[in-house]
Amino acid sequence: MRRRYGLTLTVGGTLVALVLVAALLSLLWTPYDPLRVDAAHRLAGPGGAHLLGTDQFGRDIVSRLMTGARTTVFVGVVAVGSAVLLGVPTGIAAGMSRGALGGLLMRVSDFLLAFPALLLAIMLAAVYGTSTATAMVAIGIASAPGFARVSRAATLRVMAAEYVDAARLARRGRWPIALRHVLPNIRDVLIVQTSVAFATAVLAEAALSYLGLGTPPPTPSWGRMLLDSQELLFSRPELCLWPGLAVAAAVLGLNLFGDGLRDRFDPTLEGVR
Repeated sequence: MRRRYGLTLTVGGTLVALVLVAALLSLLWTPYDPLRVDAAHRLAGPGGAHLLGTDQFGRDIVSRLMTGARTTVFVGVVAVGSAVLLGVPTGIAAGMSRGALGGLLMRVSDFLLAFPALLLAIMLAAVYGTSTATAMVAIGIASAPGFARVSRAATLRVMAAEYVDAARLARRGRWPIALRHVLPNIRDVLIVQTSVAFATAVLAEAALSYLGLGTPPPTPSWGRMLLDSQELLFSRPELCLWPGLAVAAAVLGLNLFGDGLRDRFDPTLEGVR
């Protein structure tokens, strides 16, 4: 088991690192300007001056993939960070509350769970217009209930521990207990949930951009690249292949990374390692 989750973590971490390196590198350098239209080299095949070729406007595919990675990472970090800030305090408060407050907080969480990211994005786009911010808000709100549920379940286990009873006898307040005892002991669970939520955010961002509800043109986005290349699916299928592979690699890497972290941190698996 140790070898299995070690391999899972290594493969997942490598794929995630490649996406992060591409995103960070695009801040400093890309082979070509990802927005530059070059009609003389439109639909160039892979190889030569353009490693993966160019699209129907002559824009370099590698440069657009690198810049699209930056867009995906940015949206994922902001959306998942917002979900953590919304969901974790809600889940901890619900787990520490024994009265009606805990139930009320989880019912609000269940209400938000009924609105998927796509529906929220459509509602926000109708009011505020399509933008990267619309995608981030929609994904963040849709991901928050998952963090609330995971945090509450983990908090309930921690609150049953003897050291929490000792803290209560010492007359420590709820939030000191939450910060000193609960949060450090549910950290591993939250790390795993974050990796899973990030993978979901990557898929959601690509889907929203593909539907025209996410990052607007001309900013490169993997979902937008899929949308722009669909009319050439049968004549130049590789234009759809490259952004599709990028999304698949990012999601697979994050899922493998999350599985590896879960197997490493989950105490219930200790006996089978």
